[in-house]
Amino acid sequence: MTDATPPGTPSPAGTGTKAFRHDRIAAVLARFPVRSQTELATHLAAEGVAVTQATLSRDLVELGAVKVRDGAGGLVYALPAEGGDRTPRASTSQEVLDARLSRWCEELLISAEGSANLVVLRTPPGAAQFLASAVDHSVLPSVLGTIAGDDTVVVICREPDGGAVVADRFLALARRGEAPGTADSAPTG
Repeated sequence: MTDATPPGTPSPAGTGTKAFRHDRIAAVLARFPVRSQTELATHLAAEGVAVTQATLSRDLVELGAVKVRDGAGGLVYALPAEGGDRTPRASTSQEVLDARLSRWCEELLISAEGSANLVVLRTPPGAAQFLASAVDHSVLPSVLGTIAGDDTVVVICREPDGGAVVADRFLALARRGEAPGTADSAPTG
């Protein structure tokens, strides 16, 4: 595998590893209905990950990918689900993922506070994992990732000073259940 970044551009740590490639494959399969290895390779190339067909085939086997029927009746690649139900499922539309985040914010978010590039979300005991998973799967452009405990989620923002804006966004979702894509941009300052 090679990293298709322009010469002189620093690449993130681990971009040449199997774990990174597996993570990118899982992300693509979660976002897009992928019908073939060629189509998957095209999506990966768009993300700067070049991979041979043989490596891609091995990766799919290692990840446990199988073909399942999507909503339209076509066969698409899917990975086993997380948690107790490991049944592979076809990709979910962005609208469904956004609605899921909205619903979880309405039901679970107690408070949100931002500082620098971090946001601390408070939930009832035992609920942080659900909210963190919804945030991770929603693909909010201003969010790099989450870390969840029992009743607390730490959200890491892409922008160095994006915490306050993202915290306000989560609070707005909790109050009104609005669609996440409408105002999800951290200041570029």
